Amino acid sequence: MTTQSVTSTSGTGAPVALRYALMPVDNGFGIAVATVAAMLDNDAGSARARILAYGEQIPYGAAPVLVADTTLYGVNMLEQTLLRWGSLPRPWLVWVADAPTRPVQDARFLVRALEGRLAGVAKLPYLPVLRAVKGPDEALEYKDVRTAAEKLRRTMEGK
Repeated sequence: MTTQSVTSTSGTGAPVALRYALMPVDNGFGIAVATVAAMLDNDAGSARARILAYGEQIPYGAAPVLVADTTLYGVNMLEQTLLRWGSLPRPWLVWVADAPTRPVQDARFLVRALEGRLAGVAKLPYLPVLRAVKGPDEALEYKDVRTAAEKLRRTMEGK
């Protein structure tokens, strides 16, 4: 993994730098990952946050964001990713709840052990509406998803 210089522009013509480069730890692209990208982008037309393709370089100046679900498999994939991380900036973890219960104990302990290698951990609650929407734009029409998005941005932006 390396970084590369990228400058994006929004539809208004004003320069906008990519702020978040998302990477699913299991190389999967599901509704949860797409919704996290839309939440962090905050209607900027993918100028603030976008999902990187497998093997794509992290754009210079963008904060790397690893997205994992709360399963033990997801956390093990997170650990494998961090073992290969190298000298890149420490990534954020967006830990997406895959069920309306707490993560299993082994997953919680492993994330706690890995926190020193992360810039921070942002937890996204279980959002049952994600099972019934066609895409992230439709998901963001729901109040609970918008509330989770605001909390996610506040957590990651330190506000």
